[in-house]
Amino acid sequence: GQRSEEEEHHSIETFTFYLSEPLSKERVEAFSDGVYAIVATLLILDICEDNVPDPREVEEKFHGSLLEALSEYGPNYLAYFGSFVTIGLLWFVHHSLFLYVTKATRLMGLLNILSLAFIGGLPLAYQLTSEFAEKSHNEIEAIQVSCVITFFASIFQFAIWTTALLNEEETLHAFARYGGKEHAFMFAKLALYPCVSLGVFFLTCLLSEFSTAIFHLMQIVIPFAFLALRILVRISLTAMKSVMSLSRRKVVLLEEEEACLSPNETLS
Repeated sequence: GQRSEEEEHHSIETFTFYLSEPLSKERVEAFSDGVYAIVATLLILDICEDNVPDPREVEEKFHGSLLEALSEYGPNYLAYFGSFVTIGLLWFVHHSLFLYVTKATRLMGLLNILSLAFIGGLPLAYQLTSEFAEKSHNEIEAIQVSCVITFFASIFQFAIWTTALLNEEETLHAFARYGGKEHAFMFAKLALYPCVSLGVFFLTCLLSEFSTAIFHLMQIVIPFAFLALRILVRISLTAMKSVMSLSRRKVVLLEEEEACLSPNETLS
């Protein structure tokens, strides 16, 4: 038989996928924390399985000196700590982002899954940067792959923030909205990893001989860059407020002077 217009409209509404529909924020955070924990665990398992010196090798090759044996695995340990710091900072940025989000949407959940997909590739980045010989062509390509993985893992976090800003009255706390107290710092924090990883990628293309040093320097410097960002944003906001207050004072003084002048003086 024929269906009424209301039934057809209801069926269309039921099976239509809206990216702006709400999604459980708690489940998004729980799933994300689980992925971050598993990725960090995989890094630890990799370093414990493949980078522990054999006791016989320590006795025969290094004359019983464990520190000398461990120094042979120095680049691997450096790559491990760099990758772990990257995971930790990306989790910290993710935590800060969803601390300001009041309601998640399906589009934000989709972008979050894409970010987690590349975060899951960070153990691969660790394996690549620790396995190949130093200053070889394969090592340069491995570092570039690691930069690409870090870039996409962080750029999708920035996309979540941008999506939240589009409907900020529904999705963000008031102090994190455009022009809010934490808006400038969150914008700089979320843009840091995409900009730095992209810059390192192009630097490794231009300065291939120093690609390893540049990559490890990026991993070491970024934690301090987060602290510097907080200080820089605070100083910038304070300077802007002082400039605005000075301009307002000038306007108030001019209005007071005009009010004190007589009508004849004002006309002249």
